[in-house]
Amino acid sequence: MRASVATFGALMWSGFRRYATYRQATVAGSFTNIVFGFLRCYVLLAVAAGAAGGVAGGYDARQLATFVWVGQGLLNVVGLWGWNDLAERIRTGDIAADLLRPVPPVTAYLAADLGRAGYQTLTRFVPPVIVGALAFPLVAPSRWQTVPLFAASVLLAVVGCYGCRYLVNATAYWLGDARGPLMFWTLSSGVLAGLYFPLRLLPEWLTVTLWVATPIPGLLQTPLDVLVERDGPALQAGLVGLQAVWAVIMVALAGVVQRRAERKLVVQGG
Repeated sequence: MRASVATFGALMWSGFRRYATYRQATVAGSFTNIVFGFLRCYVLLAVAAGAAGGVAGGYDARQLATFVWVGQGLLNVVGLWGWNDLAERIRTGDIAADLLRPVPPVTAYLAADLGRAGYQTLTRFVPPVIVGALAFPLVAPSRWQTVPLFAASVLLAVVGCYGCRYLVNATAYWLGDARGPLMFWTLSSGVLAGLYFPLRLLPEWLTVTLWVATPIPGLLQTPLDVLVERDGPALQAGLVGLQAVWAVIMVALAGVVQRRAERKLVVQGG
């Protein structure tokens, strides 16, 4: 048990160090996030100004500004886009070396992804939030349980997003090249996760369907709604609970798909 924990921790540290290598990319990415944060914030504030009572979808101007700037910070912590390591190793055949290692690929990549999220929290989450707080009035949580719920929600979003991305990458086992599924994921996940606008601006039946039937709103919309206290405490906790269910399902499904893919590789003589 101790050796397993030590191995998992070492893999997390390797993920942290890998992303810490690209300092210039980190600075450029943070600057881009901040620029897009201003664009998104002014658009949503215009929507709120045109809505009755200055409230759009149940969010006032301060909540919308918080939604935007914390969302810009969380985008890279959650890692919604840009991960195709598994698909590339499948395409090139390097995945065969991964299968010989004592740690299963799903566990090894999860540990590295948690390390990546830790680095992104320090470098990509903080700058947009600071700039947003300096330029716009933001919401400060008023309930004691909001901060721990938000932290738990962000962790679950990282794990759930990892499960989704692993499944999209794993299509390369059958397709040989996962660029099509990865492009589809990039186009659809930003909209369905609530990155471009809060899902509460959509009709209620559609929002509830997306939340219950798919894991994607849990990747950004849930932690942001928890932080801005869009709902009461009971619904806040319920959304995080639903997020936990989807995170477990997606990682378990990734394990099932990986095992089926390995059987396919053995049948083909790899």
